[in-house]
Amino acid sequence: MATLTVRNLPEEVHCALRVRAALRGRSTEAEVRVILRDSVMPEGRAELGKLLTAIGHRAKLTEKEFAALEQRDSTRHPPINLE
Repeated sequence: MATLTVRNLPEEVHCALRVRAALRGRSTEAEVRVILRDSVMPEGRAELGKLLTAIGHRAKLTEKEFAALEQRDSTRHPPINLE
């Protein structure tokens, strides 16, 4: 995880963030993380892992088959030489 410092934030913006966070039951810091995440990673964005898992469930893969895929994906392979 990275650390981010925001300088010169107007007091009214900071106050609005605190209020918004309180209304949602979060800390101000957690609210800022949600705002930033939603801004740069909008909903509807393809999440390959979730899509592949959904396909596996539709194909009725067993837990053993899922485990085999997970193990295969965690195996390190040498990079491909494109030269």
